[in-house]
Amino acid sequence: MRRVFFIVSFFATVLMTALAWFVPWTSVFFVVLVPLVGVGLHNAFQRKKAVLRNFPVLGLLRYVFEAIRPEIQQYFVESETDGAPVPRETRSVIYQRAKHQNDTLPFGTQRNVYEEGYEWIAHSLAPQEPDASTLRLVVGGAQCAHPYSASLFNVSAMSYGALSRNAVRALNGGAKIGGFYHNTGEGGLSEHHLSEGGDVVWQIGTGYFGCRDASGGFDPELFRQKSAHASVKMIEIKLSQGAKPSHGGILPAAKVTEEIVRIRNVPLGQDVISPPVHRAFSTPLGLLNFVKTLRELSGGKPIGFKLCVGQPADFVAICRAMIESGIRPDFITVDGGEGGTGAAPLEFSNSVGAPLEEGLTLVHDCLRGFGLRRDIRVIASGKVMTGFHLFSRLSLGADLCNSARGMMLALGCIQARRCNTNRCPTGVATTDEELMQGLDPADKKVRVANYQRSTLHAFRDLVGAAGLQDPQEIIRSHVHRRVSLERVRTYADLFPDVEEGAFLRGEVPE
Repeated sequence: MRRVFFIVSFFATVLMTALAWFVPWTSVFFVVLVPLVGVGLHNAFQRKKAVLRNFPVLGLLRYVFEAIRPEIQQYFVESETDGAPVPRETRSVIYQRAKHQNDTLPFGTQRNVYEEGYEWIAHSLAPQEPDASTLRLVVGGAQCAHPYSASLFNVSAMSYGALSRNAVRALNGGAKIGGFYHNTGEGGLSEHHLSEGGDVVWQIGTGYFGCRDASGGFDPELFRQKSAHASVKMIEIKLSQGAKPSHGGILPAAKVTEEIVRIRNVPLGQDVISPPVHRAFSTPLGLLNFVKTLRELSGGKPIGFKLCVGQPADFVAICRAMIESGIRPDFITVDGGEGGTGAAPLEFSNSVGAPLEEGLTLVHDCLRGFGLRRDIRVIASGKVMTGFHLFSRLSLGADLCNSARGMMLALGCIQARRCNTNRCPTGVATTDEELMQGLDPADKKVRVANYQRSTLHAFRDLVGAAGLQDPQEIIRSHVHRRVSLERVRTYADLFPDVEEGAFLRGEVPE
């Protein structure tokens, strides 16, 4: 559209000039044309608003409607989600934090506090001021030679290909500025993940992109070479993801460029579909041996795996394999069934996989029950966008959190829901060169860093409001949920704790 604007503007100007020479009264159109072209040229070359950069004139309509929306809302009933996956008030706060603007909300509480599902934190009359050092944790157990000090709030897995290279560069640049990590997603470790110097968690999926041999299997030597990069701080084996567990990733052919073909070692012009399972292992013991192999090949960097919880017996089997083999992952990332993706079958996206609360508590409680929790960090991923989300996930057993939606909104995503068409208007989720150029990494990386820092600051304030000095002191009884008009329960009531080593003693909770 940017190119179309330049072409149309040029010919329209030439045409109007010619008409004005022969038909003087047509010069009145210059009153409209000249300002319009001027505004369009300004929008096409500015770098802060991707929509206006890509759609110099038509994009103005979005900001007109956005400006008058508060007045329109008093006449129309608007749902909490505004027809989109992220609630309107949450989107507003993310945009404000990314732009380093005032993120307070006017006119009090926006929620019905007597509505089923409403949650809140039990505050203290003796609030504290947690030290900033408590917002980082070391990941890496006794079997890890190079532990990593991670922020409590990081960029979740989003592949290059699903996202544009400018979006990847902006996310990694934000991670560099803010001192947090950037998960590559399963699409491989590209030069765009490394160009800004931010910390990287390299995710190895079932397609082994980035360390894939000619037959589609795992290539140990290629992995060794790439994992040695100084920016690669941890490696994550992807077993499944919340949006499409046991299905495998999908990159539509429309988004497969020659560069992605080179990075992933896949055919051009075809959908890239990851297998639903790994070829390098097929059992819990095989998984742990693969963890050990990657740890050795990487020189002792932290190795973990990511999963969306399905049948509880599967994770119990992994815990038993840890005890039997003595091999421990350094971290486990739990993705909720509500996790996002650019492309997934409706049935998998809506109806497969445990939601994050159930999956997170099961993983945490199983690790405690088998006496493994002290050795392993647990990372939560699934609609984590605010300080309260961080607080509630930590109360259920997480040590750290990852965010995808929040970081995308900070980049400028407007939830156009065209991720799977390659026509993302903001240049975030597209490989189309014309649309991609609308996103300026130099501007957006600052916004990503602003959003992460402000959200972590809000989380720190919540920890202090609960009367705590360290996020690791958060427990399940700190968060309350209204389960009906007459009944309120804490997370401790809804998700009873399991005592350390209880399963080894034969104690199984009801």
